[in-house]
Amino acid sequence: MRRIVVTTLLVPLLSILAACQNTPAATAGRYSTGGDPTDDPCARVVSAIGYADLLLRPRGQEDEQYFEDAVLGRLAEARGITLQYGPALPGSLAPAVKDVEAATAGLSRADVPRARQVELLKRYRAAADRIRAGCA
Repeated sequence: MRRIVVTTLLVPLLSILAACQNTPAATAGRYSTGGDPTDDPCARVVSAIGYADLLLRPRGQEDEQYFEDAVLGRLAEARGITLQYGPALPGSLAPAVKDVEAATAGLSRADVPRARQVELLKRYRAAADRIRAGCA
């Protein structure tokens, strides 16, 4: 009896999971959920930057930043949204987009030495400021 119940529940679940892995979203470079291809790229990227900023120490206090999991997660989210929507930002922002992507590649990982995290945070902030200004 147990085997029938497990099989009855497991087979449909596996089918759903297999179907999800072959969706365009999984293969088209989507790095975030809840977004829509018609979303304004500037609004999405600036919003992600602002969301990450909520957990960051004020400018000038980067040396005091505590890089806890929540901070790393928000910076990883900013990275994903920038990877997804950054290419659609104005061309003049391409260098800042690349800088955000490069900085957040390290800032979203827990195994990066603290001194490097502080350096990357400063670079991230400068690039994020350029994106904000270019999107204003």
